[in-house]
Amino acid sequence: LTLAAYALDFLSGYFGARYFGATKWGMFGALLGALIGIFFGIAGLFVGPVIGAVAGEFIAGKRMVDVGRAGWGSLLGNLGAMIGKLFIALVMITIFFMTVPAPF
Repeated sequence: LTLAAYALDFLSGYFGARYFGATKWGMFGALLGALIGIFFGIAGLFVGPVIGAVAGEFIAGKRMVDVGRAGWGSLLGNLGAMIGKLFIALVMITIFFMTVPAPF
């Protein structure tokens, strides 16, 4: 479950940008931004993929509207991943309480 949560962190920006019509450069930028964002804590996990997707779209030569759409998609993907990680955490807590015996 922990690996699934980490996979959600990395791939959420990628798939969010892809859903909103980003080019391969934008999707690659979102993945690279997620990898770099890990080193900047929780804020980096949100901002990194967005900046990466926007930079990738600029490199691809897209218009400002398309660049903004890719960044927005990456941000929405990250928010969806946060909800998914919350669900995974609740499942992990439930499994813990069901398997560990009561202390008294």
